Formats: sequence, C-alpha cells, structure tokens
Amino acid sequence: MKKIIFTVFTLLFLLALPMLVWHFQETEPLAVAIIDKTVPTENYREHHGLTWLLNYSGYTKDGGSAYKEDSDFYGFLPNEEEKDYSIRQVPDTLEGSDLIYVADTYGVYEEDLSWNSSTGDAPSLIYGGMDMAEWETVKRQVTNGGSDLVVEFNSFSSPTDSPVREDMTEFLGVSWTGWSGRYFKELAGSDEEVPAWVISRYEDDNSTWDFQGSGFVLVNDKEERIVVLSEQRNEVGPDGIRMQFSGQGAERFGLSSSPAFQYWFDISEAKADESVIAGYDWDLTSAGSKILQDNGIPEAFPAIVRQQKDNADAYYFAGDFVDISKVPSFYQYAGYSKIMSWLSLAQPESETSFYWQTYAPLMDKILGDAKNQPQQLAHETIQAEQDGINYPSRINGQEFEVFQDGEWRPMTIKGVNMGMAKPGTFPGEAAISQSEYERWFKQIADMNANVLRIYTLHPPGFYEALKRHNETAEEPLYLLQGVWIDEEPLAEKLDAFDPEITERFQGEIRMLADVIHGKAEVGPEPGHASGNYTADISPYVIGWVIGIEWDPVMVEEMDRLYPDLGDFSGTHIYTENANPMEHWLAQQLDGLAKYEMETYQSMRPLSFTNWVTTDNLEHPADVGDIEDIATVDPNHIKAKENLSETGMFASYHVYPYYPDFLNLEEKYTEFIDHRGNAIIMRVI
Repeated sequence: MKKIIFTVFTLLFLLALPMLVWHFQETEPLAVAIIDKTVPTENYREHHGLTWLLNYSGYTKDGGSAYKEDSDFYGFLPNEEEKDYSIRQVPDTLEGSDLIYVADTYGVYEEDLSWNSSTGDAPSLIYGGMDMAEWETVKRQVTNGGSDLVVEFNSFSSPTDSPVREDMTEFLGVSWTGWSGRYFKELAGSDEEVPAWVISRYEDDNSTWDFQGSGFVLVNDKEERIVVLSEQRNEVGPDGIRMQFSGQGAERFGLSSSPAFQYWFDISEAKADESVIAGYDWDLTSAGSKILQDNGIPEAFPAIVRQQKDNADAYYFAGDFVDISKVPSFYQYAGYSKIMSWLSLAQPESETSFYWQTYAPLMDKILGDAKNQPQQLAHETIQAEQDGINYPSRINGQEFEVFQDGEWRPMTIKGVNMGMAKPGTFPGEAAISQSEYERWFKQIADMNANVLRIYTLHPPGFYEALKRHNETAEEPLYLLQGVWIDEEPLAEKLDAFDPEITERFQGEIRMLADVIHGKAEVGPEPGHASGNYTADISPYVIGWVIGIEWDPVMVEEMDRLYPDLGDFSGTHIYTENANPMEHWLAQQLDGLAKYEMETYQSMRPLSFTNWVTTDNLEHPADVGDIEDIATVDPNHIKAKENLSETGMFASYHVYPYYPDFLNLEEKYTEFIDHRGNAIIMRVI
C-alpha cells in the first residue's frame, strides 16, 4: 500500500513540477503592441496564439500583469452578449513598444458577426484595412524608435488602399503579386468550408463549382480571379504546402522545414534574395505547375522575409501563422510548448502542428531578440531661441549660418536639387519610394553635399527618410523647402493678386509649414504628393524659397494694373520702392512667417524663386524682347521684428543655356576667374 501511495505521490509530483518551475521563473516586461482588425467573434483566433506564447514565456505588460487576448490589442472588439462592437483605434504613437505585431487587417464584415445570420455573395465591410496614418505610426516607431516589427498576412492586401500597400511592401522588402491562397480539406460547396463569395466569383467567370476533395483556392485581389488546384484532379499531391528555411533562416531559428500549412497565405516576391528566411514549397504535379504558369503565378515564393532597419528587425510572415482555433486554457507549465511539439509529430496533418512545431519556436527567438533589443532614442536637435521662437539657421551679413552644438557656425552651401520624378515616371506620380530617398541621401552625404533643394511637396517618405538619415548621420543634410504655385492660372490671368490664385497659394504655404513640422494630412490630388506627414524635420529646414520663375509679361502687366499700389507693411515683412509683384511676394512671405511663428513658434530665413529674366541687371547682349522688360528685386523686400533674427536671402535659377545672352555677353564669355581660367558656357 505504501508503495502504491509513494508511486502516486511521485507521479503527482512529477506532473506538478513543471508548474512549480514555471511559477518560480522570473517574469520580464515586454511591451508588445498587437494590431488585429479581424475579430468578428470572441474566439480571438487571429492573435490569441501570440498572447498565449507571451504569457507562457513569462513576458508581462509594463505593470507586471499578463496579456489578455480579449483586450490587449488594437482593433475590432465584438460584444456577443450585447450584439454590438467597439473599436480600439491604433494610437498616434507606439513609443515604448519593444515589438509591434500586425496580426491581421482584413477586417470584419457584416456576414462574419456571430449575431448576424444573413449571408451574401458579396461581403460588406464594417471595419478593416490598414490606413496610412496607422502605418506611418508603425513605421515611425520602427525606424525612429527601434521597435521590432512582425507583419502577417493579411495586412496589406484587400481592403487596404493601394498607396498604403505600396509603402508597406516597399518597407517590408516584398512585391505583391495580387495573389493569395489557402488549402481546404474539402472543396465541395456543400461543405461550407469554402467561403460563399469564392464560389460565387468563380462561377461568374467560369463554369459550375463542382470540385470535390482537398485542394487550394487562389484569389487575385487585383483582377478578382479565382484559380483552383484540386488533388482529385491530380493538380496537387497530398503534402500540401510547407516551409523550407534558407541557410540563414536555419541558422537563426534552428528550423529546417515546417509541417503542412493549412491557412491563408500570400504570394509575393522578395526584392532581395538574401532577405528570405524561409520559402514555400508545395506539392505540385505537372498539371498544377501548368495552371500556375498559365495564370502568371510563381511556384516558389517567400514565406518569411526579414529586413534590418538600423537597430530593428522587420519581418513579413506571408501567411496566417498565428491563426489557431484553440489555445490551451492554461500556460503556467514549463516545457508545455515542447511537449505539444513532440505530440504533434504523431498528427502531422493537424492544424495545430504548424503552430507548435514552427510558429512557437520562431516567435520564441523573435520575442527574445525584441527583449534584448536596445531602444533607439532619437537625437534631440537644439535650435537657437529668441523670445520663445526657435530657429535653426540665420543670415549673418553675407553668410548662411546654422546652429550646431550650441553655437552659430558659418556654412558654405553645397547643394543638390531634387525633383519629384525618377526615370520612367512623371513628376506627378510621386513615385520615389522611401528606401530610394534613404539610399540617395546617403550617397549625397558621401559626396560631401550638405543641402537639399526641393521645389514642392514630396511624398511622406522623403521627410521620413531625411529625419531618419539626420538622426544617425555625423553631419545632417539641411533642406531648402520650396512652395510651388500653379503656372497656368498665372499665365491665363497675368495677375498674382487674383483672389483664387492668392488663396490657393496661401493654402499651399500653410500646408507645407504643417508638413515640415510633421502635422499634416494631405489628401490625394492629381499631380500632387499626398499622405500622412508625421516626421518633424523643421530643425533641418534652413530656409523657405516660395514660388516659381516669374513670367516677365505678368510682372509687367501687374505694373500696369496697380500703378498706385505702393509699399507693403506687414507683421514681419515690409517693402521699400516695391513694384506690385514685389508687394505681392512680400505679402505671401509675411503670411508664411506669421503662420509658422504663431502655430509652431518657429522660423527660418525667407526667400522667393527668381531667375535671370526678372533680375535687376541690364543685359545689352539680349537679342530677345522680354529679358529686360520686368524686374523682381529682392532688395526691395525686407525683414523686421522677430524675422530680423533670421533674415532673408536671394535665390536665383541660372542655366547655362538660357537666356541666349549668357552665351553672347562678352563680359561672361571672356571672363577669367581667379585661377586664370576662362569660364566657358556654351549650348551643346
């Protein structure tokens, strides 16, 4: 009897020991921001596998409490008892997060709600998709704050808008084909496993849905096409689709392959082969390969892509990896995950096998890295201050100066102009990506330039990339920000004072002031950059240059229209002996200075675009009839009050090929520089 009692006691002790071990292990805080917009019911299956792993691994929230699947996430929160829901919005900042996990943004549709019995062929979205403001918040925390990032399928395909998708895929290092797919154990429509909208869409474009047995459904979001690979029709084999880890993936995670993956996956292409941690390998027959080839679908594509962002890691999981119908009701048991991994070997086709054998060890490494990852703190850029107004630069006599390390330093401007277009695109497409800006800024800095000059609003990626570059560079790249004005109305009306022209230009001025301070949401407009501008680059903006090359015919016409206008006297700008065009420019500069000082307690030197055609010189070699008909003289526009601290400067566009007199005037063509060399300008 004693032997039996001892044996039972020993067994109970051995069973209880892992629980004791778990309770005596140290817990560690790990701030994980979970975004999950696909929570139609209270099962939380798109993220509860992650919260279980966090708790099992001994990671806690900042206050020491465990993670809760029903509340510790941003997204859709259903209330089945009250047949209602609420939405917890992604905050404006995710500062302090060690890891950001975007589990799913597919969203919730009316037909998915547990209390809604209606079914429809076309799903009706309630809430879903990643919007630009949310993505900019995530991206900013990764790039500037050093937080690690995991993004899972479906987070950038439908219903996420195209501009957001393009920015996300660029950041994650993938190109989206538009295709996604899923393995189904039973394709028969009567089984109700395949969504009704899939069958309806297929039958709209093809014949009757008459598939039986297991197989894959592939969906093209861009073209709304459906392709099916059926095992019964000998298009795929019984092994489904699995992951094979690359050499670096195996080394990093200690994994070589995965069990069959049975949920939705994304078909994308990696922009760099070395970023692929694991790729998909599915059991295709020659018939299946031909179907893929005929539809332009790649047979091999990445499952996990890793990008390094300075001190942060950004992963893309091209599948619903964390999706699991049920997780254990307890987690306080040391070694439980390993036990479940061993047990799942006996059921390799079980939906839980992938979770225990692949996802759990994968995330164990990623969570450990996030715990040990030092947070990247943004450099604080100190600006000069006068009467509560900050300014990063000033004009001192004939020199530009910048405020660095608590003192004013003269700067020789070595600048690079940047337009809105890259080869193969039009300027209005705003097609330059953030990664391209980042690469260019490094190259520009390497060639020892120190100032960028842009003429108009660029995409958010420009400002994000510039901020990121300057926070880690030994010497910053400064910016001269231009403000564009539409040429066509000026050419048509020949009057800058036209109320519509002036009002639109002043709106552009205020918008760009908001942009450089990271406080702008710019809506889409043809030929114009747009997006959510959250990067405050104002410490690096050393000057404003407003306007364009002014048409001398318009300047002359304004002289005729307003002969008695006189001088301008504003809050920060005044004129002396100004013509009407100079009066108008002074008015716009004064409005810019006033808006930026009152809104942001910030200012910087001011200028306007000018060119040889409207300079204040006479050009006797001019063979045309418009080069000397009008003048816009910057010497007539002057700063006062607080703006006197920063001053103003002249800005001219000078071309080697226009106007013609530049190649005819003897003073230019026969000029000898201080080295004894002739300066030759010729049109080629």
